[in-house]
Amino acid sequence: MTPPPGWYRDPSAAHQERWWDGTAWTEHRRAPGPGATGHATAGATGYGTPGPTGYGAPADTGHGAAPGAYPVPPAQPGQPSTVPLFTGAAEGRAGGTGRGKAVALVLAAAVLVGAIVTGVVVLGEDDGPAPGTQAPPVAPTAIGAPPVTEEPSPTRSEPPADDPAVVEDQLNGVTFPLPKGWVRPEYVAEDDVMMTTDGTYDCPADGGVCRHGLVVSRTVTSNAESSPKTLARQDIEDAADDAYDRDLIGNKPFGGIVSHEEVAAGPVAVAGRAGYYVRWRVRTAEGPGGHVQSLVFPSTVGTESPILVRYVFDAGDEGPPLADMDRITKGIRPVGDADTGGGVGSGIGPTD
Repeated sequence: MTPPPGWYRDPSAAHQERWWDGTAWTEHRRAPGPGATGHATAGATGYGTPGPTGYGAPADTGHGAAPGAYPVPPAQPGQPSTVPLFTGAAEGRAGGTGRGKAVALVLAAAVLVGAIVTGVVVLGEDDGPAPGTQAPPVAPTAIGAPPVTEEPSPTRSEPPADDPAVVEDQLNGVTFPLPKGWVRPEYVAEDDVMMTTDGTYDCPADGGVCRHGLVVSRTVTSNAESSPKTLARQDIEDAADDAYDRDLIGNKPFGGIVSHEEVAAGPVAVAGRAGYYVRWRVRTAEGPGGHVQSLVFPSTVGTESPILVRYVFDAGDEGPPLADMDRITKGIRPVGDADTGGGVGSGIGPTD
């Protein structure tokens, strides 16, 4: 139901009043009279049918005084500039119900269209930045610096950079020549192995993997003895057992030692120092057996603790030549010194 005809606060201009003909605003406006409240009234208040004072309905509308007063709250700033809509308009009210329904439907459609347009705009803004705008720059993802690979510390068997055929024992301060057919140790349990022959084979008895030759270098620390001759003779039996009797886990790769004999021994000059060596020929239950040698000489660095070098060479056609024992011994040098040397039979002083 729409409000009855009358003067109401102009929703578009709060300082004046505007005539409502019952269905729509007209173009008739006026200044509010004294004591005006902005509500439509009839008769004594000057609201209703226009009179000589200019109050009331405009003369050309044909409307008389309203049959009853229907107070309508005046439009306030910020409120919609339309007359409030009332549902269920009854016939017989001033202005006719047909036009009232039409106005109500038009206004409702306008509100609906406005809501749809607003929703489309909001959704459009959510879909992405408006044309002409620039998205803020995205900070690049922090990528960690590449891991720093530390240079591996030189191992006992790492050769000098300028001589690939030399193996360095930094602990004892000496280097060893690397004869043809010999390589630096790989996949070897003992950490004092300086070199091995190239390749492996299946051990003839208890299984496992064997090598035809290897050279070990270690410092003698468990014995107060300092004589190279005494130390070499004390070590030779242990060297033979470790090489051809039982391995580190108690197996017998060659079925055990059957016999042994000393085939060579004597003083030897090693890295400019007086040393001594003992060599055995070992026969085993399985396989061709081999040769074992213990060499001892004073270190060239530090406290000059004795250095023990063990040689293990398989016998037979597959084993390395015995001459390699002498070549390796003669080629032992102090680190950084390529001139001093010696070899079997190069005695340079007392050895015991």
